Amino acid sequence: MTATVSETKQEQKIDLAKLEDVLFHYRGFRGALIPVLQKAQHAYGYLPRPVIERIGESLKLHVSDIYGVITFYSQFRLKPQGKYVIRVCRGTACHVKGSQTIAEKISEKLGIELGETTVDLNFTAEEVACVGACGMAPVMTINEETYGLMTVGKATEAIDGYLEKAGSNLHKE
Repeated sequence: MTATVSETKQEQKIDLAKLEDVLFHYRGFRGALIPVLQKAQHAYGYLPRPVIERIGESLKLHVSDIYGVITFYSQFRLKPQGKYVIRVCRGTACHVKGSQTIAEKISEKLGIELGETTVDLNFTAEEVACVGACGMAPVMTINEETYGLMTVGKATEAIDGYLEKAGSNLHKE
C-alpha cells in the first residue's frame, strides 16, 4: 500500500497569513465560528490543527469546542482531500448489487484504504451511506460526476481516465 498524507508534513507548510483577513472580518461577531471554519476550509482545503488553534485564539474559544463543531458537521474535514474525490455508495441497493467489490478494487488500484488520500493529493476514496441514485445501483461518484450501473471493470476504466488526467504516477494494472 502507498503511504497516505502525513499530517505533520502538511502542517509544516501551513501559512496562517491567509487566515488573518477572515479573522479580522469576523472579529467581535457572535456566532462567527461556522462561517470562519467554512472560509478557512475553503482557503486551506481542510482544517489543519494550527488553523484551528489560531481560530480559537481569535474567537476566544477552546480548541476542544471547535473540534466538537468540526466533527459534528460533515462539511468539515480534518485531513486534506485529493483533487478527485471518489465516493462509493454503500446504501442497500448498491450493497446488494456489489458495491463492496467495487470499493475494494478502487482501494487496491489507488493503493490506499477507503477514507484515505494518496500522497500526491490527487485521489481520496470514500464510502458513503447513500448517493440517492438507487435506480442506477451500484453507484460511485468522482467529484460531481455520477457513475451508475457500475461494475469492477467500469470503475477501473473510470479511475484509469482520472489517473491519466492527473498525470499520476500511481501504478496501473
